[in-house]
Amino acid sequence: MRGEGGFAGEGSGPARSARTGRPARTARPARPDGPVRSTRPVAQRRPGAAAAAAAVRRPGPPPPPQAAPRFPNPRLTGLGCGLFCGAVMILLGYLDALLFGASLTVYSVLFLPVCVLTAVWVRRGDLLTAPVVLPIAFAVGLVPVADNGGGIGGHLMELFTALAMQAGWLYGGTLLAGLIVTVRKVRVLARRAAARRRSL
Repeated sequence: MRGEGGFAGEGSGPARSARTGRPARTARPARPDGPVRSTRPVAQRRPGAAAAAAAVRRPGPPPPPQAAPRFPNPRLTGLGCGLFCGAVMILLGYLDALLFGASLTVYSVLFLPVCVLTAVWVRRGDLLTAPVVLPIAFAVGLVPVADNGGGIGGHLMELFTALAMQAGWLYGGTLLAGLIVTVRKVRVLARRAAARRRSL
């Protein structure tokens, strides 16, 4: 429709309806179907939300350090101590005869760590067994080292000769084992005395 001022809707006035001549209403934005959510950040809506989120994101405690590997700590009885010393010295004697040509020096040097292990691994109730079985094990292990193939008499002669020549190593290893056993015995007695004092 055209009026005096031209087409409807032209000019500076507000737009009017074609039927009633009243100003047309502007369309309102449609409301969302769901609930209206606030556009403010979470930290402004909930004061404790930021602290809770920071606590959740905070890394946990570090894992506990792994325990260091422990060395074997067996406890040998009196019989086990003798079997251990004898078996190890016989094995060392055969290895010495096979690899080093039955060297008495090599055999005697290898006798020292056996003495230390025996004195450390024997249990407390059989501490006095270690210095007794070590000389016997030393003599038993000399059998393959002193074997010269000259019969029983010659073999016994070589065996006693080797014992006489390596007496220093034999006494030294036995003394070392006796020293370790003595220290362990003193510590056991000291612990017992301390336990008695606590009980009193």
